This record gives sequence, structure tokens and C-alpha cells, in this order.
Amino acid sequence: MFTRKALILVLLLLSEGAFGQQAVKFVHYNVENYLEMNRRQGGRAEFGPKPESEKNTLVRIIKEIHPDILGVAEMGPPDQFEEFQKRLKDAGLEFPFSEYVNAADPNRHLALLSRFEIVERHSEKTLFFDLNGQREAVERGFLDVTIEVNPSYRLRLVGAHLKSKLAVPSGEALLRRNEARLLRQHIDAVLSKDPNANLLVYGDLNDTKDQPAIQEILGPRQSPNRLSDILLADAQGDHWTYYRQLSDTYDRIDYILTNQALLPQIDQSQSSVYRSSDWYSASDHRPVVTVIRVKTQ
Repeated sequence: MFTRKALILVLLLLSEGAFGQQAVKFVHYNVENYLEMNRRQGGRAEFGPKPESEKNTLVRIIKEIHPDILGVAEMGPPDQFEEFQKRLKDAGLEFPFSEYVNAADPNRHLALLSRFEIVERHSEKTLFFDLNGQREAVERGFLDVTIEVNPSYRLRLVGAHLKSKLAVPSGEALLRRNEARLLRQHIDAVLSKDPNANLLVYGDLNDTKDQPAIQEILGPRQSPNRLSDILLADAQGDHWTYYRQLSDTYDRIDYILTNQALLPQIDQSQSSVYRSSDWYSASDHRPVVTVIRVKTQ
């Protein structure tokens, strides 16, 4: 039997939500053209896969971070994804569960790897919008999975890779804004069905936070469905995630966003833009990392 003092202590602990905690590390990484394509080698173009040196650095960086869940952009066709998974496994990184989105872009795809079971899949592979009388596709679609971290906790992850800044006749900014609008609609549908979902939205959104596409994704300021931008920095306080060689500029275009239910669970002190001296040997992007403090009974 409980003594009166012990019973009061148990009730206090329960009323204060005395649960254990489990740290879950999520990483988003644009792995830059993990596919076969024309590449400049020794002053001439040659068709081939991502160079071995880049792959080795990429895998080493991922191993150093050691994520529980890894979302990637610019993954190649299925055979390249399988090769990527094998390299990670050979490096000691086990991800038994995965999602791969084969959308309109024949070359670059979204993918996700997880140590935890994927219990629901709602990825969108076929999305269109009308622009200037033309039907346009959301080239990489949207990745959408629910992961069961433990029997009492689920995490919903929505990933995107919006239109690049490469100029196109219809206007790359307009294409990106329309993709962002459809992503916002997808987010609203998720939260309308389950307002208390632990929702994490991530990706290479190819725009800075002051631009309309990002504001579209975040949502109206007073809306209960508005997302919060997890502002990440590296050990030196730099926020940039991408180096654009064409313009010789550094920008933050890779994001981790959360809804209000998930926000208090983000451990900001353990979340960052990953910095390494040879980051550019792997990709023109740097990985973004966040840690979620998951309650366990």
C-alpha cells in the first residue's frame, strides 16, 4: 500500500506530466545530384555518377551527425537510392524503413530513411497547377509519412524540394510560389484532420525567408495552423545552408518548420546547421539538424 506521502508524490508527478524523454535527431540534407549526369571532368563534360570522393565525404558527414531520421533531396533513380542506402549501412548506419517519391522530375527525387517504423504514407506524386494558361507539375512532389517513434508517440513529416532558381520562360519565382501554395494546402489538410499532430515540415525551399513562397508555406500570422521556422545556426553563428557558385552567394534556403504542437518539443540547444571544413566536397548544401524531445511513458 502507498503511504499518504508517497501517494501525494505520485499524484504530483502525474499531474506535472512526469514522463521519460527520448531524443530523436532529424536531419534534412540536399545531397546534390546523387545520380548519373553530365559532369565537368578535367575541362570536358563526361556522363557519370556522383564522384566517389563526394559520396565518401557525404556518408562521413551523415555518420558524424548520426541521425535517427534522414530526409534527402536530389536523390537519383531507385538504383542510386539503393546504392546510397548500402553505403550508409556499410558505414554502420541502419535505416530499416524508407520512403521514396518518384514524381514528375525524372532525375531528382525526395527520399527519407528512418530507424523507426513508417506507419502511414501520404506522399503526393502527382500534383499540378495552372500558370499563364499552361499546366505545370510540382516536379518533386511532396513526401509525407507518419513515423511511430514509440507506442505513445507519432511524428508526421512532410518534405519538399521547390523549383530551383534556374531561370525558365514561365518564371521560376512564380513556379515556386505556386508549388508553395499547394504545399500550404497540403499542410492545412493535415492539420484540419488532426490539429494536435506533431508536424515537422522540411526541405530545400529554394528561397530566403523574406520571399513570398516561404511566407505562403508558413501561413497567416494569426492562424492556428501557422508554422514556426526553427532558426538554425552552426557553431560560429552562421545561418546559411547553401552556396550558389553562379552568383557567389551564401543563403539559407533549407528549412525545418514545425506546427504549434511540436514546437515546445524542439531542443533548440541541440539543433543546428552542421559545419565541417570540407562540406563543399560533398554537396553545395549543408545539412540542417534538429532534436525532438519525445515523451515516453
